[in-house]
Amino acid sequence: MKPADICLAVLVAVIWGLAFVASRIALDELPPALMTALRFAIAGAPCLFVRKPKISWPRLIAISLTLFLGQFLAQSYGIAGGVPVGLASVIVQSQALFTIALAALILGERPTRPQVAGIAIAAIGLLMICGTVGYDFPISAFAVLMISPVSFAIGNLLLRQARDVPMFDLFAWLCLTAAVPLLALAIMTDGAAPTWHALTGLSLTGIACMLFVGGISTCFAYWLWGRLLRDHPAAQVVPFALLVPFVGSAASSVVFHETFGSLRLAGMLTVVGGIGVMLLARRPQAIPVIAE
Repeated sequence: MKPADICLAVLVAVIWGLAFVASRIALDELPPALMTALRFAIAGAPCLFVRKPKISWPRLIAISLTLFLGQFLAQSYGIAGGVPVGLASVIVQSQALFTIALAALILGERPTRPQVAGIAIAAIGLLMICGTVGYDFPISAFAVLMISPVSFAIGNLLLRQARDVPMFDLFAWLCLTAAVPLLALAIMTDGAAPTWHALTGLSLTGIACMLFVGGISTCFAYWLWGRLLRDHPAAQVVPFALLVPFVGSAASSVVFHETFGSLRLAGMLTVVGGIGVMLLARRPQAIPVIAE
């Protein structure tokens, strides 16, 4: 990779890591469903200028409901429920574990020995983290958050079937497709009047966070990531996603003064280490891995 492309890959990882912090701040003013809907409404704005890619509606909806709606809605509810931002960023990245495992179970793709080792290491890290659940946030919030990497993994596998389509156009329409049911969910769960009041009562900080999360993290960063994956082998690009949990954890410790006990910190590092083994291992067919 050229130095400029390396800088872009690092930039994407930093943006995605900071997006966890911005999401947490926005959740102080918006309910989880509405915040997620607004995120994708902003990111789906380019649909006004680009045509729907040549992909069937059922496939487009399936990818959107898993890769975006399921993943980010679970993130929002998990973080709103009290899961620390730094820990959430690590849990979401465990999607690599579930992606490879589901590819083996559903598609019959046999993981390599290094991948099996990485899965085992990451699983041990998750078990270590589970041992700390219930002390500073409820088990229910952790359970909801765990839906995120599983949904992410399913979306990764579905995304592999959408080939030969412009990535920017595809992601824009995936965002719009997710925004519509999310807005309906927000109105159903919170009511039309409270939803409108929350939107019109957003502070400048809340607006800035949503513009960052929707416009920069979701729209711009995904576009950059897609270009990098198009121009370079996935094995060169994907490992940069390992920077996301470190950026998210560091930023949350500065902004929210988050601290982690020895067992949880060891578990987080073990998960990231296992993910590193999985992503750096050679595999016969690359699996798209897209972070925050």
